[in-house]
Amino acid sequence: MSFQGKVALVTGGSRGIGREIAHMLADRGCHLVINYLRNRTAAAETAKELEDKGVKVLLVKGNVGDTVKIKDMFKEIDEHFGRLDYFISNAASGVLRPLMELEESHWDWTMNINSRALLFCAQEASKLMEKSGGGKIVSLSSLGSIRVLDNYTTVGVSKAAVEALTRYLAVELAPKNIIVNAVSGGAVDTDALKHFPNREEILQGAKEKTPAGRVVEPKDLANTVMFLLSDDSNMICGQTIIVDGGISLIL
Repeated sequence: MSFQGKVALVTGGSRGIGREIAHMLADRGCHLVINYLRNRTAAAETAKELEDKGVKVLLVKGNVGDTVKIKDMFKEIDEHFGRLDYFISNAASGVLRPLMELEESHWDWTMNINSRALLFCAQEASKLMEKSGGGKIVSLSSLGSIRVLDNYTTVGVSKAAVEALTRYLAVELAPKNIIVNAVSGGAVDTDALKHFPNREEILQGAKEKTPAGRVVEPKDLANTVMFLLSDDSNMICGQTIIVDGGISLIL
């Protein structure tokens, strides 16, 4: 399948896994909408790298946990490109604390960005996708959705919601030729992992225990996302594909 001339939105697309996905799409001729929250410099640098590959890039700043910002973002996409073929729900955040130390604001912040955003972005994305005859939605999850990890309560629960929502979206949007799936990763050494107080322990443990013999890299997840965006995966619907080198099989 050719991605040439298509349009993809990658939330949190200026760094880490989102950036890797954006580059793979650009390599295939896909135009990009890169959503970011704070770091304009990093977003601009990513946009320049993508534009150097010959594709068009629209940068949109906004908190995807805010429904007003979501509607504004999709309005801008419609005005700029007039279509949307792929939506990659990658933006994520979370408060890393023991369960008994969590406050209401920690819960709301994490659930809004990680779970609520998928629902309301998918609603808006599907409207644009229908104009072009269909599309693909892929969300990013993590093993914390099915395993208990230290200090990971808010993120883990939010990712479990992402996987459940993926199934509901898949069934409801399938008649519109919009296919929805998710990709769940093991420990990946990105900027996000630097916020974990036990980062080195996590990475060392993953390296030692993963049957594949190495830690998952951003490109591993990005490759799987690209497969799910392709026509080769058209009969995969509402699934969460685990990319972890096999570590979840033994933990």
